[in-house]
Amino acid sequence: MKTSLIKFSILLAIAFSFTNCKDKAADANISEAEAAAINELAFDHYTVNIEDSRIEWKGFKPTGSHNGTITLNKGFLKTDENQLQSGTFLIDMNTITVTDLESGNGKESLEGHLKGIAEGKEDHFFDVAKWPNATFEITGVDTLTEGKTKLSGNLEIKGQKHNISFPVTVTNQDNILKMES
Repeated sequence: MKTSLIKFSILLAIAFSFTNCKDKAADANISEAEAAAINELAFDHYTVNIEDSRIEWKGFKPTGSHNGTITLNKGFLKTDENQLQSGTFLIDMNTITVTDLESGNGKESLEGHLKGIAEGKEDHFFDVAKWPNATFEITGVDTLTEGKTKLSGNLEIKGQKHNISFPVTVTNQDNILKMES
């Protein structure tokens, strides 16, 4: 198996969008879940290097926004002739971290609120005690202009599955597949 580095800087912004603030994900499309892209003829299989991969998120509220990171538990991709075909990612919802606030200045409170572990807010946002993982399963890959690819996939959070699409740049250099938005 080959190793790939994966970075989704838009993924969780979209997750926030379909759970709370639908008007903020301008580059994303959200629809009903679709069948996953499966290509049995794919020649190259990649395992995500989770230590070097992260999701960068941005969440919006009426008075502003916050951002942070979240990590993957594991992920797999398939390519055919260096073209991305399919993939699946398991997202560790317990690793939601706020990066725009300092410790002691609301960071811990917001993280607890997002995870649903703050006292009295156990069922808020992602409720990680009940839903510790989210998944993203690629359903389609379309070539756009200027080196961009439109990645479509089913994002499942808290048992709700929606198909989302967003632009990414996919590169394969020295057998390291990178995907960034």
